[in-house]
Amino acid sequence: MALVTSGSGADQVIAEVAMNGGADPSATTVRATVVQASTIFHDTPATLDKAERLIAEAAGYGSQLVVFPEAFIGGYPRGSTFGFWISISIINPKDKGKEAFRRYHASAIDVPGPEVTRLAAMAAKYKVFLVMGVIEREGYTLYCSVLFFDPLGRYLGKHRKLMPTALERIIWGFGDGSTIPVYDTPLGKIGALICWENKMPLLRTALYGKGIEIYCAPTADSRPVWQASMTHIALEGGCFVLSANQFCRRKDYPPPPEYEFAGLGEEPSADTVVCPGGSVIISPSGEVLAGPNYEGEALITADLDLGEIVRAKFDFDVVGHYSRPEVLRLVVNDQPQLPVSFTSAAERTPAAKSDIDTKSY
Repeated sequence: MALVTSGSGADQVIAEVAMNGGADPSATTVRATVVQASTIFHDTPATLDKAERLIAEAAGYGSQLVVFPEAFIGGYPRGSTFGFWISISIINPKDKGKEAFRRYHASAIDVPGPEVTRLAAMAAKYKVFLVMGVIEREGYTLYCSVLFFDPLGRYLGKHRKLMPTALERIIWGFGDGSTIPVYDTPLGKIGALICWENKMPLLRTALYGKGIEIYCAPTADSRPVWQASMTHIALEGGCFVLSANQFCRRKDYPPPPEYEFAGLGEEPSADTVVCPGGSVIISPSGEVLAGPNYEGEALITADLDLGEIVRAKFDFDVVGHYSRPEVLRLVVNDQPQLPVSFTSAAERTPAAKSDIDTKSY
């Protein structure tokens, strides 16, 4: 694994950030790593083994925070149409796509569940804060989620992707305002949005309103223009931005006919790069500290000078001295949106299971 540096209890849910909290005043720098690596598709146990090797390697470099890409556990179904490339007719069901979804569902994880317990143990073993992209399974619905863990081995909570993009809406459910956490840690206030959610100004503002300082952006977007979005967010939020993407070749996915790539004209060769990465770490001043890397699997690492946050806020604090709340205000509905509820306080549906139960900051 290449190192790219700068120049320099499983079901427990922890409270979110108190607004007078934040980075440890005695700490001056945080060493952070974004992981650029591929899922082992349709093999969640092997992917967990790979995650542990990567966490161990990052910890060996002294990293205190390790951020993984979108859908690392469970996999990002790049190139798959789940049978919807011809039509979306209910009269003509896509049996092949349904079988593909069955396999994908089997690779997802329950939250909480045994895989979450194992991830928490990894965080404790290597003494890191861990931000992990997963495909979360709740019943028969899947969610693209990010899980947070601390170095004591505690599962802190999750963020569910609020707005899946394009064909993602066929296979993933929609998150709600109950899982938009920012966690107050000794490293600073940490939160995450996933991929194109980061283009949603109001959703970003919700994180700014919670005082986010280390803004994680797991993604599947490897286009060069993504870098402009990441730089803008760092400048807008006066925060560090850590964007992690997978680096994948065709051979990282099952071979045809089990798994077929669409939209590339013809089936790519085994060594064809289907996602070139682009993982990056950017400072609150817009300086690129490490990356972007388009060369292969890598650990992209940088030392974050926490003083940069205060210096950036001097002339622009988007929810502070540079706001005009008498003109423009954001109201966030942070309650779980349940499809079924019961009037009896003694009864709760499985759908009511949410991290809001022990709410973050």
